[in-house]
Amino acid sequence: MGRLDAEHAGFPADVIPLQYQSVLLADERRMGAFAEAIASAVRPGMHVLDLGAGTGVLSFFAARQGARVTAIERDPGVFATARAALRAAAGDAVTILHADARDYLPEERVDLVLCEMLHVGLLRERQVEVIGAFKRRYLRHVGGPPPRFLPEACVQAVQPVEQDFTYFGYPVPAPVFQLPQSVQPRTVEAAPPQVYQQFFYADPLPSRCTADLTFVAERPALINAVRIVTKNLLALTYAPPGSVDWTMNYLVVPLAAPIEALTGDEVRIRFDYAPGDEIPALTGGLSAAVLAHAH
Repeated sequence: MGRLDAEHAGFPADVIPLQYQSVLLADERRMGAFAEAIASAVRPGMHVLDLGAGTGVLSFFAARQGARVTAIERDPGVFATARAALRAAAGDAVTILHADARDYLPEERVDLVLCEMLHVGLLRERQVEVIGAFKRRYLRHVGGPPPRFLPEACVQAVQPVEQDFTYFGYPVPAPVFQLPQSVQPRTVEAAPPQVYQQFFYADPLPSRCTADLTFVAERPALINAVRIVTKNLLALTYAPPGSVDWTMNYLVVPLAAPIEALTGDEVRIRFDYAPGDEIPALTGGLSAAVLAHAH
């Protein structure tokens, strides 16, 4: 998860209440990656727009690099806290507005847009929708070229796994989030992950997230789930060439019916959903089948 999964608390997907924002601030992988990416992309004098600013920490990172920042936040409680924190930390370098990122339009040109409305798999949150609508409004009313976006690109992958969904003898096949850097003793990887989607936010954005992939099982496994991997290329670097990356928490989702695969078997994984859909849109259309058995 990039932004906290507030679904469990009953909040809308694009609203992260103030009491959960500290979880995001304490995520050292997320914070360190964004701080590094913003330091590499932002130069003094730039105009930076932060769409969906939350507590304003990314705006603060940009202001620290000498940018003039406009931050947009629609939740009243989060907005009030961010306004006070930014005033204390950044002074007049950040202007924060109580507005909705889905329809905000700047009055002048913007050099870089921060938009971190992210959830693994591009599920639940509306980053693609927000950026797509912003690009159309901006080009129509302000003109080209479009600003740079941070994150700049997204790469998504999936892999078949055998997941232990039993807890103290109680089986519950429910979606599971995993830390990428942690050992996962409950997960057996049946095959390596394969990329099913990649795009730059400055290019035309995808309307669907679709996979139809064939894997070769590397070990015997009762495949009962797939694991979704989402890596964000926050900022491309040129000296040396590369990128500042942030891999979000993995999402393991169960299959409706497990399949048994032996080493060398070909396994087909298929699904199709729209960016911003809820997790059931992925699980409801998810299918797996053994195409061919190894000889």
